[in-house]
Amino acid sequence: MTVRCGIGEGCASCGDRALNGESACAGCAGRGCGSISSADNNGVLIGIIGGFGGMGTLFRGIFERAGIEVICSGVNTFYSNRYLAAKCDIVIVSVPIHETIGVIEEIAPIMNKNQLLCDFTSIKTPPVEAMLKSEARVMGLHPMFGPSLSSIKGQTIVATPVRCSESDKKLLFDIFRNEGASVCIMTPGEHDRVMSIVQGLVHFATLSVAEAVRNTLEKSEQSGDKLTLDTVISVMSPVYRIEMGLIGRILGQDAGLYGDILKMNPSVVPVIEEMSAAVSKLKGIVEDDSKESFDDFDRFFLNNREAFSSYLPQATADTDKLIVAMTKEE
Repeated sequence: MTVRCGIGEGCASCGDRALNGESACAGCAGRGCGSISSADNNGVLIGIIGGFGGMGTLFRGIFERAGIEVICSGVNTFYSNRYLAAKCDIVIVSVPIHETIGVIEEIAPIMNKNQLLCDFTSIKTPPVEAMLKSEARVMGLHPMFGPSLSSIKGQTIVATPVRCSESDKKLLFDIFRNEGASVCIMTPGEHDRVMSIVQGLVHFATLSVAEAVRNTLEKSEQSGDKLTLDTVISVMSPVYRIEMGLIGRILGQDAGLYGDILKMNPSVVPVIEEMSAAVSKLKGIVEDDSKESFDDFDRFFLNNREAFSSYLPQATADTDKLIVAMTKEE
């Protein structure tokens, strides 16, 4: 059973409210400095900093279904970040990317080698480096999905276990896999380079298309053509609606998240520069009205087909399923 702090002065260990006349809060009282106080439920207590946000709420349910007790901290909550760091066997930082390092620096001095410190951010190298400054064991985590899901079945979680035990990995990976998710192990650097494409480039391209569509429609309205987004969408077959749907899905979410993903991963800018060069090259081919330009386009297209050749069957199968599902709904 989770023990709550009493009313009194600050706890010498976690900084939370201590029992009247005591130097420690109820959660820390009676334990040696740096030791762990575990819950009776499976012997593990997990603390999620930011546990009342979307991702924290999703994973709180996942851990609780696995029979593990979870306590959370957030803005103006009963438990503080420092209390979780002093009390829990596993502490997971689940806050916006630009706040993550600050939270880790706040709790790192409190944690010890018997605890596991994790984060849920979309960038891994800076948070992992910050976590390694603590004495705790360290594993970076990146759920490759948003918090609006009702289940993580079929989803992927990237893990960067840089300083942890096999039992740490087994505990968390078994929980994720039992929920139907896949776990992909990478180094922090490899993760950030891969995410510069998977997230950085893809989100940049999607938002650029949104901007181009918006500007085109605004210019159309100014010229009196009265071309609207509704008109554009009305003529789209399912395959085009899939592409437009990805734009709408991103724009319906938190701008801050996408800003952090694009601006805080240093591997993103070089990939965007490659995209800029590719756009300029393709634009030049399209603008060229010479006969030779059609051969240039074929080379451009076929070079990329060859590069993606191993993925084409899966891409076709996946999008065919989406198209079938969309047409059935209609």
